[in-house]
Amino acid sequence: MSKNFGTLPTGKTARAYTIACGKLTATVMDYGATLVSLLVPDRKGNLADVVLGYDDVGGYRQGTACLGATVGRNANRTKGAAFCLNGKEYAMNANEGRNNLHSGPDTFYTRLWDVVSLSDSAITLELHSPHGDQGFPGNAVIRVTYALKEDRGLHITYNGLCDRDTVFNMTNHSYFNLAGQARTDAAMDQVLTLPGRFFTPDDAENIPTGEKRSVEGTPMDFRSPKPISRDIGEDYEPLLLQGGYDHNWEVFCDPCAILSDPVSGRTMTVSTDCPGIQVYAGNYLDTVGKGGVHYGKRSGVALETQFYPDCLNHPEWPQPIVKAGQPYHSETVYRFFW
Repeated sequence: MSKNFGTLPTGKTARAYTIACGKLTATVMDYGATLVSLLVPDRKGNLADVVLGYDDVGGYRQGTACLGATVGRNANRTKGAAFCLNGKEYAMNANEGRNNLHSGPDTFYTRLWDVVSLSDSAITLELHSPHGDQGFPGNAVIRVTYALKEDRGLHITYNGLCDRDTVFNMTNHSYFNLAGQARTDAAMDQVLTLPGRFFTPDDAENIPTGEKRSVEGTPMDFRSPKPISRDIGEDYEPLLLQGGYDHNWEVFCDPCAILSDPVSGRTMTVSTDCPGIQVYAGNYLDTVGKGGVHYGKRSGVALETQFYPDCLNHPEWPQPIVKAGQPYHSETVYRFFW
């Protein structure tokens, strides 16, 4: 099922597609290959939309918080908006001070993707990214699949192919509130578990310093479940610099994160083949979303599976380099329990 989701300045129409499996229902828009909504039951069977978003494409065009967005070719930040590949320096556009964020400003989530496959429970969208696009080498074809499966999972799969060595570091930027997107007051009451033993501290420009710091004895320790709000206001430099949680943790086990809402009983696990997970607690959210709900500061939490921020400038870290003609594949699963 699909519906008109608004008109773009080009005159083209954005469309939203609904898929379902079991008790889960998701809506995905072709503009930005965006996850618009995700309906999940609570322990009593009541459905709620657990991702932040907008009522039409206009909100996504004007918003700056990447709600539900597909991000690529390279997610997160790159210092100096430049990187080296095969001995050659590639320049990106600086769109956050002197650095680059999410390969912007001409991001994948501000483009209209082609729907190449659609079934009752899955949708695949495709984007052609030419050589030099966003500063990256090679002509690339990228596909993103959203599939709801019997394991109660939303499977997000990324596939790509490029005719030159290039960067593929894709993620989804949904903000989750398992109490329901309208319950903004409850977002930071969500209980988070992160098995990650270390995180990567950032400087004042949100660029990793290169250190991999143990979470032991710090507010960054989520190895035992705790509400996101518990330590977010601690007098700890990494939190003060970023205004709260906006950091990358290591991924070394499955699941790499567990999020739960104690009132509704909804729980979400995160599984991925990526080496890192960025947790962003919406420290600077300020927008009006679905149903006129104001998403203010910390109205949801993003759990972005990806390579470490600025990894292209840290060769000692896992690298998102894919050789010419070599297929790129990555999958993240958000699995729900109630």
